[in-house]
Amino acid sequence: MTLAAETISAQSDALSTARRAMIDSQLRVSGINQDWLLARFARVAREDFVPVEARGHAYIDRAIPAANGRAIPAPLAQAMLLADAAPQAGDKVLVVSDSGYLAALVEPLVQSVETVDANAALALQSAGSFTLILIDGGIAQVPANLAKALADGGRVVAGLAERGVTRLAAGTKQGDAVVLAPSADVGFPVLREFAAPKAWSF
Repeated sequence: MTLAAETISAQSDALSTARRAMIDSQLRVSGINQDWLLARFARVAREDFVPVEARGHAYIDRAIPAANGRAIPAPLAQAMLLADAAPQAGDKVLVVSDSGYLAALVEPLVQSVETVDANAALALQSAGSFTLILIDGGIAQVPANLAKALADGGRVVAGLAERGVTRLAAGTKQGDAVVLAPSADVGFPVLREFAAPKAWSF
């Protein structure tokens, strides 16, 4: 084996060890014990979805900066989001994310997954196409076009950003709207496209 191959193998082993440590020291101790969810986090290599320069820190317990001022939420935040969503085999899922990690976690569990970034989500024109929308960050409210994209009774799970604090939140489509109800304080990077407009002050 060449020195380069040995280095790559050592890095791979280190990342696999970090992935197991993330599951044991971040997820399990925080109440994430669903077998199906832990199996997905064990199988999907998070380092493949972060910037190259951050691969060595892929499993740290905080958000990872990405390109264009974005950030990838911490593993625990994404695990709590998926646990709350409880995706089902028949779900048609829309993932709003600038990283493919959340979609890779959920894809084998559901009927279909479509992924769009925040900008594309705001321009989405779809009616009743999805039963579950996962938003990989903090938002002020569910935009009308995303509510329209949900089938009747469909759910949205996201981070809810209010007064500088983010919480895990979920809501079910009722009529033409989705109102998010927070359930736990969780740190999510706020998606600037979904942030509340700044109010005038005097």
